Amino acid sequence: MRLGDLSGIAITFVVLAVTLGVGATILASIQAGQVASSTAANATQQGLDSMTELADWLPTLATIVAAAVVIGVISFFYTAGNR
Repeated sequence: MRLGDLSGIAITFVVLAVTLGVGATILASIQAGQVASSTAANATQQGLDSMTELADWLPTLATIVAAAVVIGVISFFYTAGNR
């Protein structure tokens, strides 16, 4: 892992968060136009529940991304100091 790889990790995390937000907004607007208790309404509700479940993991994923960045920076300077 190189220091340049860390920007890709951060961008991937941001894209994931934005995608979850946009996807939830789209599903909510689709569900608003559905007849209550129909198959389409139930399907969009399951999609919203799934998006919520994944979004609940964002703080944990952010901690992992931050730890990966810190470990990457430390290892970069550690290996640079040993040359």
